[in-house]
Amino acid sequence: MNTLFHFFVAAVVLLVSYFLGCINSSVMVSRFFIRDDVRLHGSGNAGLTNFYRTYGAKYALMVILGDIGKTAVAVLIGGFMFRHMIQDWTLGVLLAGVGCVVGHVFPVFFGFKGGKGILSGGVLVFFLDWRIALVAWGLFLVLWLLTRYVSLGSLAGVISVPVTIWFVFGDLRYVALGALYAALAVYCHRENLRRLIRGEENKFQWKLPHTSQNESSGEEQDIHEK
Repeated sequence: MNTLFHFFVAAVVLLVSYFLGCINSSVMVSRFFIRDDVRLHGSGNAGLTNFYRTYGAKYALMVILGDIGKTAVAVLIGGFMFRHMIQDWTLGVLLAGVGCVVGHVFPVFFGFKGGKGILSGGVLVFFLDWRIALVAWGLFLVLWLLTRYVSLGSLAGVISVPVTIWFVFGDLRYVALGALYAALAVYCHRENLRRLIRGEENKFQWKLPHTSQNESSGEEQDIHEK
């Protein structure tokens, strides 16, 4: 009976977090505020980097806040449900975080064509443990600032997650979920990896808030997404 109940709670958390993840801020902001579709430009992905390269910084904060908000709500729901019903906050946070990332990458509301889940994963690690967040964000920032490759920093950060989860918690269930998230992120970045190996990956460039879609068209071929 307890096992069935646990599976039911896990299914509810996954379902709720998945649908929250499907609320794609890049698509919604480009549609309702810019009257466009970010997926028609650059890499075609509905991620923060493609949004920023296409439209500049003017609306990027709305995208960031939207994706932070949906992930925070998802992991809080998962954490509270698991803490009160299964007495395991961390497992609920991880399960909800993975569900939210899957929704972000494969949003049912937008033809299963979303972003790459980096920002959502970056929010997730803060709810897990400050040490996990410090390593993941530290690797991302150092590599990004040194090389200006967002994809390289992102990949290093996500790959660190299951490793640091093991050192912090020592629980194979947590490690498995962390590894699942990392594997999904690496899969989403497979083209970036190929370009990095060939030396063809575009470097990040700052854009002023007034930068237009046409002004950024020459840089859109990259194609790392959040």
